[in-house]
Amino acid sequence: MCGFCGFTGLVTNTDAEKIIENMMKTIVHRGPDSEGRYIDEFGRFNCGFRRLSFIDLTEGHQPIFNEDRSILVFMNGEIYNYKTLRAELEKDGHVFSTNSDTETLVHLYEKYGEEMTSHLRGMFAFVIFNKTTGEFFGARDFFGIKPFYYSKIGDNLLFGSEIKSFLPFPGFVKEVNGKALAHYLSFQYSVLDETFFKGVYKLAPGHSLSYKDGALTVKRYCEHSFLPVENAVIENVVDEIDSVVTESVEAHQISDVEVGSFLSSGVDSSFVAATAGKVKTFTVGFDYDKYNEISYAKDLSARLNVENYSKTITTDEYWDVLPTIQYHMDEPLADPSAVALYFVSQTASKHVKAALSGEGADEFFGGYNIYKEPLDLKKLTDLPMFLRKALGFLAFLFPFRIKGKSFFIRGSKNIERRFIGNANIFSKKERDAILKNNTDELSPEHLTKKFFDEAVGCDDITKMQYLDINMWMPGDILLKADKMSMAHSLEVRVPFLDKEVFNVARKIPTKFRTNKMATKFAFRLAALRHLPELTANKKKLGFPVPIRIWLREEKYYNRVKDAFNSESAAKFFNCENLTKLLDRHKKGRGDFSRKIWTVYTFLIWYDKFWG
Repeated sequence: MCGFCGFTGLVTNTDAEKIIENMMKTIVHRGPDSEGRYIDEFGRFNCGFRRLSFIDLTEGHQPIFNEDRSILVFMNGEIYNYKTLRAELEKDGHVFSTNSDTETLVHLYEKYGEEMTSHLRGMFAFVIFNKTTGEFFGARDFFGIKPFYYSKIGDNLLFGSEIKSFLPFPGFVKEVNGKALAHYLSFQYSVLDETFFKGVYKLAPGHSLSYKDGALTVKRYCEHSFLPVENAVIENVVDEIDSVVTESVEAHQISDVEVGSFLSSGVDSSFVAATAGKVKTFTVGFDYDKYNEISYAKDLSARLNVENYSKTITTDEYWDVLPTIQYHMDEPLADPSAVALYFVSQTASKHVKAALSGEGADEFFGGYNIYKEPLDLKKLTDLPMFLRKALGFLAFLFPFRIKGKSFFIRGSKNIERRFIGNANIFSKKERDAILKNNTDELSPEHLTKKFFDEAVGCDDITKMQYLDINMWMPGDILLKADKMSMAHSLEVRVPFLDKEVFNVARKIPTKFRTNKMATKFAFRLAALRHLPELTANKKKLGFPVPIRIWLREEKYYNRVKDAFNSESAAKFFNCENLTKLLDRHKKGRGDFSRKIWTVYTFLIWYDKFWG
């Protein structure tokens, strides 16, 4: 796990050195072990690198070149099948100068060109420069585990692992992207390709880019379709899950340094820890009994006979660290569990340089509780649409708190209209009411349509999973995993997010993913071979955070109220409407904590970068 930053374009060598140095300083937390850089003699490609070393500790410094030094590579991530690839390349006559996984990339590029990505297994973002042709090629891994940003500034293409590295570049102008804000209010994360920094873009998961002579080309090199085998036998499915997860966890422990494991009370991280062998585990909880899972993790660690290190996050610690959290995120993220990831990464970093984590299991195997909704609504959604709409309209006219109102309203809509992902914060109408200047008239459903169209013909549960894999997972889940771990120079490895694991998951019939008995049904049966029944069948919780409670306490209510009436808030929002929302929550007239938190998080982020 490392970080790179750089730019293409003609500047003097002296200027390039100074610019790269200033850019590298902003991402030193991603790689405190060493640094490297390359300044092209013709000014075509300039890149800096910060290294957190895991494989070939003494010789794996970047950039890494091919045999005649005509092609070079910088990479952030890990290639888990690099030994197999290296053996094949050496048979072809390629000569290696290091034992690092990164070097396989430069030789793969020599052999396959831009088609090299199909041969990789791992998490990665990398850039390759061909000195002979002047071509620049970059790619981001299949699921978006590692970040990759880029921006065109005049004749220069900027690229890097974090947006903040662009800020020292001469000519870069910080400007808030109002369209990003409008959609963030609905999704709780930055959902557009263009980030909150106007003119800065995310390279989407499974995409590559090439750049030469001022021409930029971005293309998709893979997509993740579900192809369930409907006649599959449950025993065989469970065998396959158990086998592939165990193998993937083993592959993700390839390292020349110690690897630990995050551990909550849930089945995902527990499955990983149980199959990882004798590794240290790390857990956090909050100073509220209902929101503290430390005892569960310690009990399981004792069963596994491994050491567990834990931290209880105090309420003041949580609130005080929020500006630091949003700085490391680069873009605002209103997921309250990001703070838990920050502190568990901090705890782990005192003992290990890398930790395994359970991200991806819910999206691949059908684990979110919301995935049960199509089953709960089935009696209603089996009715003709005209009748569903009529029932939904009548329910809309019912008093606000009447039982069953939401059921009929949700059932009156198809999946494409009622589901935009695991977070659905403000509707378009609601966000229009609080935004001072709405710069985007598009509804959330407009953005999700692309992926629903790609999943046409699938059942509703599979459509929901497909959407989350392409939007929620990289935009929220993996963003916080990367940024919170890297804030502490810790590498997080996610063995469920492996293409071999997905090749198994994509074939599982929906009934073995999510059914009325359980979410992640087959997955839990596989986990049960390694875990106590209580852990394997525990309901999905994530990192529960008592935001709802805090916002009704005077101290934190006043902190948010001050933010809602600040000069920063007045630039973007109708402050009076924000305060009304906050007051309604405090008085118990509804739970508006997620809405309040989404706005508050944006204001913290804005003040951190613009304040």
